[in-house]
Amino acid sequence: MNAYAPIFVLGGIAAGFAIFSVFMASIIGPKRYNRAKLEAYECGIEPTPQPVGGGRFPIKYYLTAMLFIVFDIEIVFLYPWAVTFDRLGMFGLVEMLLFVLTVFVAYAYVWRRGGLEWD
Repeated sequence: MNAYAPIFVLGGIAAGFAIFSVFMASIIGPKRYNRAKLEAYECGIEPTPQPVGGGRFPIKYYLTAMLFIVFDIEIVFLYPWAVTFDRLGMFGLVEMLLFVLTVFVAYAYVWRRGGLEWD
């Protein structure tokens, strides 16, 4: 248990600092509210009383963010493979080619469906 004591102390200090910061910001922070600050943030879409398109909400921003995350994760998997490329040999090469092929199929599917076109 003594080995974990520094971790618990650091976690307690971090939690205390976070709680203290939020509490102090609410007490001494500026309170100048205006119409723009009180409106909901809609990812660049102007909020309207009636939904655009008869009740349908455009989710293009969210789809673009999810595509970015999916293809960004591919890069995260490529870095460790590049570092240990020599030790993995032919097995590592084949596995990475299968991985890249799978991601390329997903990329081609998204491209074909028009997911990369910005309106």
